[in-house]
Formats: sequence, C-alpha cells, structure tokens
Amino acid sequence: MRRFKSLAIAALGLALVAVSCGKSVRVTGVVADAPQSDLVVKLLEMNRYKVLDTIKTDASGSFRYALDVEKGQPEFIYLFHGDTRIASLLLQDGDRVSVTADTLGNYSVTGSEETSKLIEVERAEAAFNSSFASASAKLADLDPSSKAAEEVRRDLAKLYIAYYRDRVKYVMQNPYSLTVIPVFYQNVTSDLPLFSQTTDAIHFRNAVDSLKTVYPQSKYVAALEKVARDRYSYMSFENQVAMAAEVGFPDLDLPDENGNKVKLSSLGGKVVLVYFWMAESAEQKMLNLDMLKPVYEKYHPRGLDIYAVSLDQDKSVWANAIRNQKTGWTNVCDGKGASSPALTLYNVPGVPYVYVIKDGEIVNDAKISDEASLRRYLDSAL
Repeated sequence: MRRFKSLAIAALGLALVAVSCGKSVRVTGVVADAPQSDLVVKLLEMNRYKVLDTIKTDASGSFRYALDVEKGQPEFIYLFHGDTRIASLLLQDGDRVSVTADTLGNYSVTGSEETSKLIEVERAEAAFNSSFASASAKLADLDPSSKAAEEVRRDLAKLYIAYYRDRVKYVMQNPYSLTVIPVFYQNVTSDLPLFSQTTDAIHFRNAVDSLKTVYPQSKYVAALEKVARDRYSYMSFENQVAMAAEVGFPDLDLPDENGNKVKLSSLGGKVVLVYFWMAESAEQKMLNLDMLKPVYEKYHPRGLDIYAVSLDQDKSVWANAIRNQKTGWTNVCDGKGASSPALTLYNVPGVPYVYVIKDGEIVNDAKISDEASLRRYLDSAL
C-alpha cells in the first residue's frame, strides 16, 4: 500500500510538471516572509485588473506558476499578497522568470529584460511621487501668499519639469519596449496627467508607430493608439482655433469626393458660404437643387464660392448625391458624422446651416434665413 501511495504521488507530480511544461511562460519565486500564504495573480486589462489565479506558497515561501502568453502579445502580470502588490511582471512567450519578494512590495526579478525595465519605470515613478508629495505637504502648511510658499511652488514646478523631461527621454530611448505604455498613463496628481501638454500627442503617435512594428496584435498598443488618435485630433483642433485668430475664421481641411483634402482658406471667392448639410436627408438634397444651385450659378461669376461640409457617416451616399447633382462648388466630407471636428469648430447648432465669410472674416450679421434673404445679402455684398 505504501509503495502504491508513493507511485501515485510520483504520478501526480509528473502530471503537474506536464501541465506546467505545456504553458508558454513559467514563473518561480520566493516570498520569504509569507510561508503557506495565498498570492493572487492578476492581469492588467487596460484600466483594471483581472484576477487570473490564486497560488499558495510552501513552508519556505516558495511558489511556482505557469501561464500562456500569445506570441507577440506580452502581458502585464502582477502578484498580490493581500492588498499589496508585491511584484510587477511584463511577460512574453518563452519567458522563464524568477522572483524574489517580500510582503512590503520590495522585489527583484531575473529572466525578463522587459520586466527589469518595468521595475525601473515603477521605481522612478515612486521616487518622483514621494518627492512631489513631500513638497506638496510642506506647501499645505504654509501661507499661500508667503514667500516661502512661492519658493515651494517653484520647487514643485522644477520637480515636475525634470521628471517630465526624464520620462520623455525614456520614451524616446525605448521606442520598441512596451514599458513606455505605463509611462504615458502616469499622473502627477489625481487631475494632472504627467503628459498633459497638447503637443504630447506627437510623443503618443511616435510611440504607437514604433510599437506596432513589433507588437501589431497587442491590445495594449491598440488602446494607446486610440488615445494617440484622440490627442492628435485635439491638437489639430487647437491649431485650427489658433489659425482662426490669424485668418478671421476657423480653417477646415477636409477630403473631397476624390479623397483629396481641400482647405477652406484655399477658396478665392469674395464671399464664401460654409454650408453644413446631410445627403441622407431628401429635403436637404432638394435644397441643393432648388435653392443653392440657382444662387451659385448666378453669383459665382461675381465672386461667390461654397464650401459644403457633409455630416454623413456613409460617404457613398454623399458621393452619389453630389455626383448626381453636379453642383460645381466644393464638396467635402470626413465621414465622422456628429463626431466631426468641423461641427465642433464652427459650433453648428443643426443642419442645414450656413456661415458667411466675406473678405476673410465671418459675417455675424448676414441674417440669412431663406433664399430671398440670401439673394439680398449677395446683391449687396457682391
């Protein structure tokens, strides 16, 4: 019986080894001050953790764990003891990692270069947070109008600028490492992201372009790409607003029916109608033919241009409509519908809607409500 029991245990051990060997990543380690304790393994899913498993250390605090990681899709994995995160790992297919940790969050890792970089990133962040929190606490005890408080505020600004520049340097020096992703999501305070400048959109986009060459299927890269697109759109929006102060109106640069971008500022008419509409609306399509086309044909030789911005999401519907109507004026559409930056830039209350630009300035008192009022305005303006 004893021999049979020994054979059964041996067989079970072999089975466990076989299962472990079937996984693409293996993690071994020791948490010396946590014998016979539960460790929780968590996976980072964008902005939250997902619990993968609970493992138990042995009498010496040692543990083993194996998991599957898809090739080319590294995963951010974290070990927790209770509520304390005791190790951060960035694991990729084939990694064999060894962890030495304690229950206070001090740890070291061998066997993963990316994890070593992640540790550096987290330690740099922790050091900055500690210095910034210390200075902030000092400021809170001072009279806000005092000279001492002003000096502390300058110190806080210096701390922020120095750390920001250091993290930009890290991102630029590690273009193909996924460890740049948590750097981009760092915060100085609860309402101040580390990368808070509008032009940081360029750093986001450059990082995404580099990471996609190595990790085209990574969910983390895909999420960062969405943030990069949003930031770049906002930066473009701010640039357009800044340009508006120079040219007298918010400039637009949208694709025509051939996919070629046309700038509003490129139109040379003395009077330009910026016309927002939707081809999906039969009534608005008829408006083009019944009202705008006759007006355009009469006043275009005298200096009228029309920049018609479609807010359709189905660009094929729009393209078919303008080809059939043969209006002759400039037709553009970005296919973003109600999310089009043009809509926000011009604060369009609804469609159809017309803004009048005369001699490079928006006319606020044109008072155009129908064809008759439009013709009266054009007779006086042209």
